[in-house]
Amino acid sequence: MERQHGNKLILVGFMGTGKSTVSKLLASRLECKRVDVDERIVSSTGHAISDIFAESGEEGFRDIEARVLADILANDAPSVIATGGGAVLREANRDLMLASGLVVALTADAARIIDRVQSDDARPLLQGDAASRVNTLLEQRKHAYDFAHIAVDTTSLTADEVVAVIMEHWGKKQ
Repeated sequence: MERQHGNKLILVGFMGTGKSTVSKLLASRLECKRVDVDERIVSSTGHAISDIFAESGEEGFRDIEARVLADILANDAPSVIATGGGAVLREANRDLMLASGLVVALTADAARIIDRVQSDDARPLLQGDAASRVNTLLEQRKHAYDFAHIAVDTTSLTADEVVAVIMEHWGKKQ
């Protein structure tokens, strides 16, 4: 899984676009390690993400997220990395991801995202009316994922189909 520009395959995208599911399949297919940034934050801090948001606010959470992401990307092992939806909000994170491997933005239309996330109470940014929050955040972040090397619209694709598209691009870059 060695690459000219790093040995990481990094998935970015709005919540509910399939980063966690697709990262598991990709890591299995590539026979490498999978790292989920949000899972690493929980394991390293001992706190749920919703608790970190409640105690430290979004900015405090983003500080932790940036440190954890940098630690993950500094590891030499080839890996598939699933980032949190907001990891792209800091320029330093985007630059580090681009320097570390192939960055793939997963996208989906608002209706599909809402369908996927509306019953997930663990998402602190969706407190209140999930549909309204998703639409507001999508509007705020409409260009946040444009820096990625490639984008895959997951709206009408299965996870296996998304993996196939990513694998095709991965193969071309090796």
